[in-house]
Amino acid sequence: MSLINTPIVPFKTTAFHNGKFLDVSNESMKGKWSVLIFMPAAFTFNCPTEVEDAADNYAEFQKAGAEVYIVTTDTHFSHKVWHETSPAVGKAKFPLVGDPTHVLAKAFDVYIPEEGLALRGTFVVNPEGMIKTAEVHSNEIARDVKETLRKLKAAQYTAAHPGQVCPAKWNEGAKTIAPSIDLVGKI
Repeated sequence: MSLINTPIVPFKTTAFHNGKFLDVSNESMKGKWSVLIFMPAAFTFNCPTEVEDAADNYAEFQKAGAEVYIVTTDTHFSHKVWHETSPAVGKAKFPLVGDPTHVLAKAFDVYIPEEGLALRGTFVVNPEGMIKTAEVHSNEIARDVKETLRKLKAAQYTAAHPGQVCPAKWNEGAKTIAPSIDLVGKI
């Protein structure tokens, strides 16, 4: 079964955020767009490059009214040390969410039981707590958050403009399509 258009499961965990520990839950995410970026673990090889990429683009996510959450199967304590010791991770101004019980990794279907780690999964969640996009892939392949930002903006556009769809490679400001029987076979 797909996770698309399903609500995020109830959860409560702790994150390291801007020098403090912070409770994060499904309830605290409601009311604004959220982007959850799952990574296998702190202190790995390509995870810091993804955190840095998200940090470098964080202002664009904030401008779009979205919060970014990096989630690993580590604790919030590990995230504190990771933030303090890695120059790339140290750029993060968004919550680094601990999932040591694997509740989130299992709920988003990215948990690897044999390893106790998460796959690289990226999810856009709307303000009502519904999953609107999902991307999951193997851990040796890092992501480009500019594509995540594009998907976020497409989800926001279609939420604000019911009856419109975003074509391939759609970017903010580009034309959308109003599906109709007259377009069948003409695009």
